[in-house]
Amino acid sequence: QVTVLDPAPWPLGRLLPEEAGLAMQKALTGIGVDVRMGTTLQSMNHAGDTYQLTLSDDSTLNADLVLSAVGLRPGLSLAGQAELETNRGIITDTQLRTSDPHIYALGDVVEIDGQVLPYVMPIMHAARALAATLSGEPTDLIYPVMPVAVKTPALPTVVSPPPRDSEGEWKIEADGSNILARFESASGDLLGFALTGEATAKKQSLVAEMNAA
Repeated sequence: QVTVLDPAPWPLGRLLPEEAGLAMQKALTGIGVDVRMGTTLQSMNHAGDTYQLTLSDDSTLNADLVLSAVGLRPGLSLAGQAELETNRGIITDTQLRTSDPHIYALGDVVEIDGQVLPYVMPIMHAARALAATLSGEPTDLIYPVMPVAVKTPALPTVVSPPPRDSEGEWKIEADGSNILARFESASGDLLGFALTGEATAKKQSLVAEMNAA
């Protein structure tokens, strides 16, 4: 028996619009997961061979195993010692050059145009661009559209989050748990999308639309 605690109002709140997040919650509940949104852990104590958890709503829960997933945050201590410019990550230009022209940054710590992308595909593109630059062929890093597949068999989900601070709104088409969500600018340009269930078959066409913009 699995219980999920999440302070957000719906699962994957940073990636999915509400309709898609609620579809995910319903799918998890349907396979027996106890999903408790808007809830955090206040304290945890040993109770024999188990753990007793006290939650933010003053309820308690006994558990055999507790897994905490709190996300990633770039380690900036070395960059600070080197007096490099940092924000959420180590700030670089499009050639991955830091505020010190002799130092480049690569990987989960890099922040480009306000984005920190701790995923494999962005790092692969960055590595290729930096390798070319360091080999004498200055190359700007240009990210393609890179949808993220959420590996949850209960409800297949693909999301391409809109850029940070994008202006626009989600437009939703729903057929049960099959959600097609488009994040569009005021002029109708597709800036991101979220797909669940059978709607994930639309991934390639939406990627092509974004690449053509």
